[in-house]
Amino acid sequence: MGGYDEVGLLRRMVEIPSTTGNEDRLVNQLVDEMSRLGFRARVDGVGNAIGELGNPGAPLILLLGHLDTVPGDLPVYERDGKLYGRGTVDAKGPLATMVWAALRASALCDAHLMVVGAVGEEGNSPGAQHLRGEVRPDAVVIGEPSGLGNVVLGYKGIVRFTVDVSRPGAHTSSPAPKAVEVAVEHWQAVRRRLDPDDAGQPAFDRAIPALVALGGDLLNARLEVSCRIPIGFDRDEFLGWLRELVAPDRLTVIESLPAVRSRGTDPVVAALRAGIRRHVGAPTAKVKLGTSDMNVVGPEWNVPIAAYGPGDSRLDHTDEEHVELADYLTAIDVLTTAVEELAESLAAARRPLPAGAGRDREALR
Repeated sequence: MGGYDEVGLLRRMVEIPSTTGNEDRLVNQLVDEMSRLGFRARVDGVGNAIGELGNPGAPLILLLGHLDTVPGDLPVYERDGKLYGRGTVDAKGPLATMVWAALRASALCDAHLMVVGAVGEEGNSPGAQHLRGEVRPDAVVIGEPSGLGNVVLGYKGIVRFTVDVSRPGAHTSSPAPKAVEVAVEHWQAVRRRLDPDDAGQPAFDRAIPALVALGGDLLNARLEVSCRIPIGFDRDEFLGWLRELVAPDRLTVIESLPAVRSRGTDPVVAALRAGIRRHVGAPTAKVKLGTSDMNVVGPEWNVPIAAYGPGDSRLDHTDEEHVELADYLTAIDVLTTAVEELAESLAAARRPLPAGAGRDREALR
C-alpha cells in the first residue's frame, strides 16, 4: 500500500530489516516518514529516531518504542487481515501505533509529545540508556505488545552473566577438578541459591535462573546464566556472593536490570485503561516475565509509566510473527485517547489551585 496511511507505514517499517546493531536504514526511513507527517524529526547521538509534536512548554509525554528485531529473515505479506513479518509484533507494530496516535492526539490536546524509536533494545539497550540522561519526561508509554485490551504494569529484572573457568591439565582418572566439572558446580550452586523454597509463588515474584550455555573440556569451560529476578531482589548482594563463589574464575556481567512495576492507580495506567474501555471493552492488567526498556528508564525517571501495544507477545521472535491489522488500527484509537487523557491529567496537576481549594481538599480528607 502506498501513501502515508496507517497500514502502509507499518508495512514499510517491517519490510526494512533492522536486527540489533543494523538499524540505520530504518532509523533514516522513520525520521523521513515522521518529517513528512509534520513531526520535528531527527536522529540523536546514538542513532535513535526521534519525532516531536506539540507545545514544548507543555508536559512531556514520551512514547518509547524500539526499532531493532532479533535475527530472522521472514517474508513480509498480508493475508486474511494479518500482516506477517519480523517485527510486526516485537515491536514495529507498537512503534507505528505510537507514531499515528501522537499525530492524532497532537491535534486534540495541548501536550508536548515525543515518539522515540530506540536502537538496541534486543541487546543492551544503548538507545534507552542514552535517552534516560538526555530527557526528563512527565509520563512514559513503552511500546511493547500487550494485546489489545491489556495494560502491562511491569517486567521482571535480569542478571545475566558468564563464568570462564580454567584448570591445569589432569588425567581423567585424577581427583583434581576439571574445568567443565567446576562450571557445572557453579551452575548448580546458583540454582540452589535462587530456585526452590519459593517455587510455589507466582513466577513474577520469584527468581528464575536458566542455564543458557555450557561448554568446555578438562582445561577450559564457559557457562552463561540468565536469572530473571523479582521486585526488591538485591542484585549487588547476589553479584557479591557470585564473585566469591566463582573465584578465581572470571565472572563477566552481561546485563543487570531491576524489576519494575507500576501501581494500578498510576496515571499512565489509568489513561490506557480509559482508552481501552472506550474502544475495546473492559481492560485488564498484567505483568511480564521478560524485560524491556521500561526496566532501563523507569527507575531513573521515576514518573508514571506503563506498556501498551498491539500484538500477541507469544509470537515474539517466532517464524509465525504477525499482527492482526484490525487490532493495530484499534490500538491507535486506544493510544490516541490515552494520550488525550494523560495530557489533561498532567496539565491539571500543573494548574495552580484556586484560593481556598487547598483548605477544601484538606476538609475532604
